[in-house]
Amino acid sequence: MNAIKHSEERLMKVLLAPVISEKATMVAEKNEQVVFRIAPDATKLEVKAAVELLFKVQVESVQVANRQGKQKRSGKSMGRRNHTRRAFVCLKPGQEINFTEEAK
Repeated sequence: MNAIKHSEERLMKVLLAPVISEKATMVAEKNEQVVFRIAPDATKLEVKAAVELLFKVQVESVQVANRQGKQKRSGKSMGRRNHTRRAFVCLKPGQEINFTEEAK
């Protein structure tokens, strides 16, 4: 279906970590979505291919959000946390990703 081929090596670097938070849990229950931290230069097509490759599920859609790093103060100087990028992956009905079960 997709004419663009991505190398497996690149796809392994796209997903950085799942986001486990109160908001991510609510989104997962309500909308059947899973939230991942992704590489800053990752595209929606790469995220979709990476999730399908790693978790053996079918992805319906992907939404991406850029989050600005918070400004923090250390003494007199101001600093900033790193910017992050998140992907909200909507799975097809009947599909799920369980992070608590052992990897086989």
